[in-house]
Amino acid sequence: MLNPPALVATITALSDAYETALGENALTTLDAFFYEGPETVRYGVGENLYGAEEIAEFRRARTGGSPPRRILKRVVTVLGDTAAVVSLEFQREGSPRIGRQMQTWMLTDQGWKIIAAHVSLMAEAPETSHPAG
Repeated sequence: MLNPPALVATITALSDAYETALGENALTTLDAFFYEGPETVRYGVGENLYGAEEIAEFRRARTGGSPPRRILKRVVTVLGDTAAVVSLEFQREGSPRIGRQMQTWMLTDQGWKIIAAHVSLMAEAPETSHPAG
């Protein structure tokens, strides 16, 4: 069943907790959100990370953590009982650019974990705004 309300609420709460940990640069908490295995992937604005270990190393090497941001829009899509996708738009403080984040969550024996994530910043102008030439 697509989007059972109880699971949407669960994933939304996890997404909120992730955002809090991100804002606080709570490294141990952030690590715990990700599936502990080599299958886990995180594509960032400037890095491609493969495996939970690379993701944790990146966070520890990132001075000051993630720039502060606010969520503009979030869509939670639950795919049955064991998988969900969180798609959100955000804006970093002091920047007019819009960022995007997608996380694929899966239910494991340790609870809900992120198995894939992608973070990007939108181009300054949409590709469709350029005249064909």
